[in-house]
Formats: sequence, C-alpha cells, structure tokens
Amino acid sequence: MKSIALICLTFFLLGCISQNNNQTTRNMSEYTGSLQKRGITNYQYGTHTLETEDSFYALKSGTIDLDAYAGERVTLIAEIIEGYPVDNGPVYLNVTKIKP
Repeated sequence: MKSIALICLTFFLLGCISQNNNQTTRNMSEYTGSLQKRGITNYQYGTHTLETEDSFYALKSGTIDLDAYAGERVTLIAEIIEGYPVDNGPVYLNVTKIKP
C-alpha cells in the first residue's frame, strides 16, 4: 500500500514540474524595438520601455542591466507580467534575455 502511495505521489510531482516548465516556456516571447529608460509617465511601473513597430511596452528585469542597452534597438526575450496594464499604461514585461 505504501509503494502505491509513493508511486502516485511521484507521478503527481512529476506532473506539477512538467506543467510549470511548459507554462514558463509558453509565456516567453521575443520582442524587437527601441529600448529607452522610462521617463515621467501616468503609469507607475517599469524601469524602461520598448517601442516596437506596432506596440509599446513597460520593462523590468532582475537579471539584465537594461541601462546598458538604453537608446539601442534590441531583440529581447520576456514574459508578460500578469495584472497589467493598469492606469491606461502599456503591457508590462519581465526581460530575461537580450539577444546579441
């Protein structure tokens, strides 16, 4: 009986891990545009912005120094942060990588 419970628990945990990995991968997208330091805005989130050909995004990153790319055209990989936009602001992205 204990071995059946252990097997069920193992499959459950493996399912949770697989689901989290697929969700993270699915939420990552590539964006290309002009990266700028955020100035004064009516929305209060993000440290930088990205203006693409057809959209405008607020950015943040805990791993990338976005200041190093300010004023440049970049391609970045980011995930949408849920709960945004607010205050008529842009979609909020968490940048995880900038392509060279």
